[in-house]
Amino acid sequence: MRFGLRKGVASRPWRLSAKLLIASSVVTVIGFSAICASVMLDMRRGEEELARQSLENLASSIDSDISRNVELYDLSLRAVASSMVVPEIKDVSKTIRHLILFDHAATAKHFGAIQVFDDEGRLTIDASTLDPAPDNRSNEEFFQVHRDRPDAGLFISRPMLYRGAYAIVLSRRISSDDGRFLGVVACSIRFSYFHDLFGRLNLGPDDIITVLRRDATVIMRTPFDLDVIGKNLGRVPGVMRVLSEPSGSFSGLGALDGVPRLLVWRDGTRPLVVLVGKPWTSIFSLWRREATRMGAIMTALVSFVLGVTLFLAREIGRRALAEDKLEELATTDALTGLRNRRKFDAEIDAEWRRAARQKMPLALLMIDADHFKSYNDTFGHQAGDQVLVGIAICISDSVRRAGDCAARYGGEEFAVLLPGVSPADALSVAETIRLKVQQWSGDPAVTTVSIGVASLTPSATMEWHELVKAADKALYAAKANGRDRSVLASIPKLSLVA
Repeated sequence: MRFGLRKGVASRPWRLSAKLLIASSVVTVIGFSAICASVMLDMRRGEEELARQSLENLASSIDSDISRNVELYDLSLRAVASSMVVPEIKDVSKTIRHLILFDHAATAKHFGAIQVFDDEGRLTIDASTLDPAPDNRSNEEFFQVHRDRPDAGLFISRPMLYRGAYAIVLSRRISSDDGRFLGVVACSIRFSYFHDLFGRLNLGPDDIITVLRRDATVIMRTPFDLDVIGKNLGRVPGVMRVLSEPSGSFSGLGALDGVPRLLVWRDGTRPLVVLVGKPWTSIFSLWRREATRMGAIMTALVSFVLGVTLFLAREIGRRALAEDKLEELATTDALTGLRNRRKFDAEIDAEWRRAARQKMPLALLMIDADHFKSYNDTFGHQAGDQVLVGIAICISDSVRRAGDCAARYGGEEFAVLLPGVSPADALSVAETIRLKVQQWSGDPAVTTVSIGVASLTPSATMEWHELVKAADKALYAAKANGRDRSVLASIPKLSLVA
């Protein structure tokens, strides 16, 4: 049995060290994880910025190529439209007229020949032949726009089947000096131009390129889908932003496949706007592999660090328990479970100093078993040991404060240290112990106890031995007055009160 042992004094530093080890390891793991996460986020932002720059360069390159060709054809259309209002053009032969109108006109394999239509939509001049076949385009959008809107300028039609091939038609109005509508000059850019242009690019499987007209009509798209060509995307979120801002980027879902993409455009003020997009999964594929690899490494390192930390903390805990056990063995009386004499001396020295600092009283009970030697000689040592254990139990049951110290002082003598207890309260505790022993034994022939009580407030010139001496004198007085009683020592005259 063990009574009155205050645990944790010796083990606290080790337990603190174990907690500190665990806390420092956790902080280290969190710190490295935060650094790793920061690096990965920087890498992610870097991948996004690199993709944005690449798409901007791609959009700029495509836009420049398309705009350059549109501008070249527009210059040819302007030249033909200007020449058509010259009065002398009607008086020259067809051959000379072709040389005048089309000698400097831009030509390419993907571009259709320039054609001139009169004010009723009839084909009158064709750059590809001196004798064009009859054709009327009065019902076409490009003709009606110029007929109804003198300020239309360069008009780019919706994708259409023109002269046997899918194409977009570029056209300009021919006006007289007084603004009267004289007809339309038009040419076409076949889809093969866009196919050839996009085919030279190294695109991913889900990369998209969309060429839009100013009214959000799809002129061309890759991957090519004829059902999408000519479709108006004005209601799609982000498209109107593309057509209203010179350049920019945003993250959006594909209008057709719903794939999340980074979408970039350049120079949305031109007649045709190029919008390029790349899936986020493709942009972050390399980053995701690196993040997975680094995450696996960090997980392994964290597991290792935490495993080692828990192992060391467990070992520190075991050492703390072992030291607690050693402390218990070194400071505890093996028979009674109370503090031993060495521990009592250390406690009274510490409490004496504290009481002197705080100007508080310090009480001491010296307890002796009455007639113990004769009882021990009569009934044997084992019976005597049981009596000592019973007295220790009565003392432990009566002394319950955390700061109190109950100890086996030596042989059949016990000591109880009561910090901050007045003489009267100390005498009350002594009586409680005496009566419990009396009740426990049941027979005065078995055993009773005599108790000497002393309580004083230490001063700078006093030592704790004076308190022990006073309690001892009170104990001797209790025995001299008939035993089985408590006696309070009067300090400093040490007169005894029964």
